[in-house]
Amino acid sequence: MFSVFNVNLFAHVEHYKNLETLEYELFRNNKLIGFHKFQFLRNQDLLTVKSKIEFKIMKLGVELYSYKSESEENYKNSEFLSFKSKTNQNKKIKYVNIEKKDSNSLNVDGSSYKGSTSSDNIVGTWWNHKIVKSKAQISAISGRIIEHKVTFIGKENIKIGNRNFEALHFNFSSSNVNLPKNKKIKTDIWYDEKTSLWLKASFDKSGHWEYRLKH
Repeated sequence: MFSVFNVNLFAHVEHYKNLETLEYELFRNNKLIGFHKFQFLRNQDLLTVKSKIEFKIMKLGVELYSYKSESEENYKNSEFLSFKSKTNQNKKIKYVNIEKKDSNSLNVDGSSYKGSTSSDNIVGTWWNHKIVKSKAQISAISGRIIEHKVTFIGKENIKIGNRNFEALHFNFSSSNVNLPKNKKIKTDIWYDEKTSLWLKASFDKSGHWEYRLKH
């Protein structure tokens, strides 16, 4: 459960109405290995968010692991319409297509899950801060439904590059304790207290990973 606090975090995607792009640098064990870029495109009441992620893990000049993913999500009057992605995860292809079925449900066609799910579930792309109010997220890679617990850690002052931010720190962890270890999530997310902008993410999986806002 998350604590009750008085911030304007729980608004809709219109918090991003003046943004055209967002870019994050991806670090593993404090070494820059890739990027995650968002592009926000508008046409009257329609918003399209395009995303691209690329990273490689190298050792002694040899590529040990590579990852590429592109996605597109669509909103009308701030309401979710659809999401699609295709991912090459170390030469293994994964995908997901999500469409709004009605006001209460979504259709999911993914490499890990096919079926319907609640429209309250949020695609796990992190930029949309509505995810902190959800009970589950939909994998942006494969469509897997991930039930999670959201814990508000507190307000923190964090530094990214040469800038300081007053941030709200949340932890996301899997609700199902019986999941295999490789399926569980344990991710820390920071949002800017004033603008709700996604600032940073971190998790541990075969090393320490961080997404940091590039500015």
